Amino acid sequence: MTHPILGAFAVLTASTLAAEAADWTGYTYSAVSTTAAVKGMNRIADRVAEETGGDLTITVHLGKTLQIASSDITQAVGDGIVDFAADFFFSGNVPIARILNLPMLIETDDEWNKAYAAMEQVLIDAFAQQGVVLLGGYRYPEQTIFTTFEIDSLDDLTGHKIRVTSPEQGRFVEDFGGAAITLSGSEVPTSLERGVIEGVLTASAGGAKNWHEFLPYNYRFAVNYGNSMIIANADAFDALSADTQARLREIVSEEGAAITAAFLVDETDQMAAQTAAGMTITEAAAGDAPVAREKLAPFWEAWAQENGAEYEQALATVRAAIGK
Repeated sequence: MTHPILGAFAVLTASTLAAEAADWTGYTYSAVSTTAAVKGMNRIADRVAEETGGDLTITVHLGKTLQIASSDITQAVGDGIVDFAADFFFSGNVPIARILNLPMLIETDDEWNKAYAAMEQVLIDAFAQQGVVLLGGYRYPEQTIFTTFEIDSLDDLTGHKIRVTSPEQGRFVEDFGGAAITLSGSEVPTSLERGVIEGVLTASAGGAKNWHEFLPYNYRFAVNYGNSMIIANADAFDALSADTQARLREIVSEEGAAITAAFLVDETDQMAAQTAAGMTITEAAAGDAPVAREKLAPFWEAWAQENGAEYEQALATVRAAIGK
């Protein structure tokens, strides 16, 4: 027969353990389960459940399966609608993070790593103001130019309508005589078919993986990089034990790096597959990068100045880190 005091203690202990276990709702902007990004998010969920002994479980939902617009993911996490997410479209809620995406500012993997390290604390603080903990992230390969028309220099953009994912990308297109158009990813295929747009800025392992049949030309000019932030609701994160918090951060750091690496491999694989399918891939002309850099550098300064001293300081920090 169970002693009543011991029995009550057992019930209390069990209920306490149950209360400490957290079951999070996760979300990603990507609606395709086979992408490196979604596979990585699912690995995070699997590892978290296993390596915390069930103290934290995360159910990851694909894009469009919850009533959350892609542009609202950071806000949804801050509001506690979801607890955990990968957000590619964070810049509307955390605009200072756009520094990393300014066209022609960061042009190589090495520059990206130095710039991100210089900006990391600024980003952590900016997300915290939204009620969000920045845990890490991953990066897509460089955003290059895919078109329905033949292109072998930036001058060929003149008069053409190009889909962009940020005002900063739009400025690049406009500086070379094109018209920048913002559309959701789901609108791209029909817009290409109807001539609403004539090209997109994306990666071979990104949008071009799904839209390549509409885009017979790829000009391998690196306009900028796109990245996703992996974030958690601050209150939900604070409620975790210190050990679980630390393990979650470690897992996100490891898997974020793995996603980035997988995208780089996939970029090469997709380029080969797209070439085999008939896409014409043209390397960037030698003189285009210096011209583009000269055109866009004043824009970096004007952009920061318009947004205030914090942005000017952050831009100066990044430029110092990468030597530009």
